[in-house]
Amino acid sequence: MHPVLNNIKRAALTLSLLGLAFQASAQTQVDDAWVRATVPSQSASGAFMTITADSDSKLLSVASPVSKDVQIHEMSMKDDVMKMGPVQSVDLPAGKAVKFDPNGYHVMLMGLTAQLKEGEIVPLTLTVANAKGEKETIEVKAPVRSLTNMEGHDHSKMH
Repeated sequence: MHPVLNNIKRAALTLSLLGLAFQASAQTQVDDAWVRATVPSQSASGAFMTITADSDSKLLSVASPVSKDVQIHEMSMKDDVMKMGPVQSVDLPAGKAVKFDPNGYHVMLMGLTAQLKEGEIVPLTLTVANAKGEKETIEVKAPVRSLTNMEGHDHSKMH
């Protein structure tokens, strides 16, 4: 075989192996991330998304430069009363899409540094750990959506 062709084949094989290695390291996928727009005096907002991990994992934390404090909250019904409060982590069962929406788990951005306006992008950093304790950091760019995209959810009635 011609040496140049041999080198091209070897390079192609190396690149395809690198591609496989890269894919193997992408353990958690985040889809449909968005943040609710705020009015000027509002100090908190919610971030929503769907997270799918390829192995049993946990969402440990979320951080964002747009707020002083970020917490993972869970909305639940107990004795016909809606309650919301922080949780330490959220289980991400292997291959199962876990929705973060206004009616269940969601991310609270508290102590906002500025108003969040429709069309802006909010950076979020998610920290996920798998069952072996290996941590993965995922950078997400979440668009800000208008207040009319609230799906009938009123945050003022839950505290």
